[in-house]
Amino acid sequence: MKYCGPLFFIKIINYNLDMTVREQLNSIAESRIIILDGAMGSLIQVLNLDENGYRGSLFADHPVPLTGCNDVLCLTRPGAIGAIHDTYLEAGADIIETCSFNSTSISLADYGLGHLSYEISAEAAKIARKSADKFSNMGQQRFVAGSIGPTAKGASLYPDINNPGKRAVTWDELEASYYDNARGLLDGGADILLVETIFDTINAKAALRAIGRILEERKIDVPVMISAAVSGENGSLLSGQMLEAFLVSVFHSSPNAMPWSIGLNCSFNAPKLLPYVRQISEITPCLVSAYPNAGIPNKFGRYEENPDIMTANITPYFEEGLVNIIGGCCGTTPAHIAAIADKAHDFYPREVIKRRGFNFWGVFSGLKSMRIPHNTIRLRNAAVAADKEEFHKALAKGEFEDAAEIARDIVEDNAAILNIEIIDKKAIDEKALNSFLDYALMNPYIAKAPFFINSPYMSILETGLKRLQGRCIAGPISLKDGEEKFLDNVRTIRSYGAVAVVLLIDERGNDGEKNVPEVNSAETNARKIEIAGRIFELLKKNNYPVDNVIFDPLVPEEDSLCLWIQDNCPGVIIAL
Repeated sequence: MKYCGPLFFIKIINYNLDMTVREQLNSIAESRIIILDGAMGSLIQVLNLDENGYRGSLFADHPVPLTGCNDVLCLTRPGAIGAIHDTYLEAGADIIETCSFNSTSISLADYGLGHLSYEISAEAAKIARKSADKFSNMGQQRFVAGSIGPTAKGASLYPDINNPGKRAVTWDELEASYYDNARGLLDGGADILLVETIFDTINAKAALRAIGRILEERKIDVPVMISAAVSGENGSLLSGQMLEAFLVSVFHSSPNAMPWSIGLNCSFNAPKLLPYVRQISEITPCLVSAYPNAGIPNKFGRYEENPDIMTANITPYFEEGLVNIIGGCCGTTPAHIAAIADKAHDFYPREVIKRRGFNFWGVFSGLKSMRIPHNTIRLRNAAVAADKEEFHKALAKGEFEDAAEIARDIVEDNAAILNIEIIDKKAIDEKALNSFLDYALMNPYIAKAPFFINSPYMSILETGLKRLQGRCIAGPISLKDGEEKFLDNVRTIRSYGAVAVVLLIDERGNDGEKNVPEVNSAETNARKIEIAGRIFELLKKNNYPVDNVIFDPLVPEEDSLCLWIQDNCPGVIIAL
């Protein structure tokens, strides 16, 4: 639907102070396009700070140069950062971003400040909170988004193509770094957490898992915004993942609930970003954000689109009803945001698609996305293809480069999923799996497919999932160790953005007696139906999305057990 004409009214929102932040934001989003602020760095550059200006008295004797470390200004020049926030609020921003884009310990380590990640993040949020509160009133509430940048290191990228095992950063390092970053932002008063400028989906998933841990520990609800930076003309991220595959991955990795918004920032100016914003808008079942650059930097590093030009370039976003949240990235100033906000008030926000077909149900991904028909997935075929004798023999022998070549043949032979089966940890352990993935993920012909980490060991599953960008498959798990352990396992798998394969086995086995061979198929099916129903109700009772599990009944498609699951467990995917 297009919105080509201006609106002649603005809905006045009467805020109830008892409303949660999410409720307030959703109330605004139903009425109009939400305005995000513009670039922080562009205005810091205007300050023309020298080394002493960055250091202040706090870091007069710091052994490492601090010029360019904008985040440290939250400690040394808090008034200057607050003034920048004020100018964006005066320009009409509903949401201001904290000056914490590089406040992870990983990024701050370049300046010898890694140990101050929490402190800088907290101070960044406190400064923004003070400005937002100053400008808030009953007519226009203002909000603080805690900016969580990508770091300069990608967990999916290969710093040395001649050494596949060399990593610039690991999942565990990223998650620990993001944890302190997000913890500081929340303690400083951030309303929202914004994981932005994502160029590597593993980095983003690690950030989302860290956020999920904090929210669970504190039992709080905080809206999460996710924003990627596409780099290729084909709309891929720098890590090689295509845009829809990225959306599928992070949508299911978002902590505790779907993300409040997903969008794009940086990368290009508005016209070049437009086709990718269209793509997100068409298939994303939550709010959509966009904050492009103010053109392309010239030879002096200045972005050349003035407020009028940038606003004209963004207007198609409004006319086509593509966005719910709009702002600016590199090169934008309060003048840009004021002009964009003025234009945005003439248009309705994007209508959020709530139909089930647009929630990425039944979609998996590696570098590319893969959709399954109806509610069934052919894991049996994947297992046969991936279980070639030479593949597992190469893995067991430690011939990982050869194993990767065989895996490529498997995927190229139209195996939709690469099934990596590890039953015996003595033959193939966590280290071996990592070494294989070093080679396999370097090859885009292999990495394009979703992977099935097929093992009964949670340590193996987690090792694999920490290396995969996409929405993959992990398991099998079951009720054999009780409900509490089952829920812990299924939640762990989800926290990595993966789907859990669930066997229809409980504490008594699937035939009613431990360690007793199955009797006949009718009795076995009755037991499996009982277990399937129990698992389904357990998931719903604990608010776990049933479409994030795959029931593996180990029977043919036409079996009555599959028909029962289809009729009585809506949303669950069935393995065949």
